[in-house]
Amino acid sequence: MTPAGSGAISVARALQEARALGVDRLDALMLLGDVLSCPRTWLLAHDDAELSPEQGSRLRACFARRASGEPLAYLLGEKEFHGLMLHVDSNVLVPRPDTEVLVDWALELLAGMAQPSVVDLGTGSGAIALAVKRAHPAAAVLATDVSSAALEVAKSNARRLALDVEFAEGSWWQAVADCRFQLVLSNPPYIAAGDEHLAALTHEPALALTPGGDGLGALRSIVAGAQAHLEPGGWLLLEHGFDQADAVQALLREHGFAAVQTRRDIAGQPRCSGGNRS
Repeated sequence: MTPAGSGAISVARALQEARALGVDRLDALMLLGDVLSCPRTWLLAHDDAELSPEQGSRLRACFARRASGEPLAYLLGEKEFHGLMLHVDSNVLVPRPDTEVLVDWALELLAGMAQPSVVDLGTGSGAIALAVKRAHPAAAVLATDVSSAALEVAKSNARRLALDVEFAEGSWWQAVADCRFQLVLSNPPYIAAGDEHLAALTHEPALALTPGGDGLGALRSIVAGAQAHLEPGGWLLLEHGFDQADAVQALLREHGFAAVQTRRDIAGQPRCSGGNRS
């Protein structure tokens, strides 16, 4: 920060500029805190404090990027998920709170298992795999992705968090050869090609958002190959769109899964469906 009177932008002025751009106040405060390495409470108590010209330039660039729709997590370089602070960038989907229901369901199934084998297909940032490993350290967890850049992000998160997860590159079942697991998890791309929500997600990797068509292509591939990669009694749990539960349940039953059911997310929407290999 610079002394008053230098002509540098103040905290209060920065917040005014953010508001004029349409940037949410909380987002603006988080970006200010990141640029100044200050907690939000300090900023609110020192709104006359001034930024250096370099800090002001960096902050304005961040405001412009946020105003264009770029996720706050990419600007901050991190996102919290299931108690873990994960590094994220534009190579991976930003982890959503809705996906935590998939992890919670997985941990219910793993409770009491001594050394369960788990695979997370399409791991992205590693959020699901790392959350499971942190909560169930004895699990042997494999995380896969078709994107080498995404795998680098996931590997860096595993190293930073000191969580022993294995990684493999490849599309869905191609990445696991003939391995079998007691639990298969996936949050695959499931948004239909023409869905209006895609317009607001242009900064995130399209590969992680939509498989094209009706949005069920990746889910069909995973379900079709799952029986060959599950131990008897093993479970397959899948995240999907709020309006896809019936279709995913039908896929699971069509491919011989039993105890097919759906769990709801924090907003009460049907978000994850699964079944077990009987």
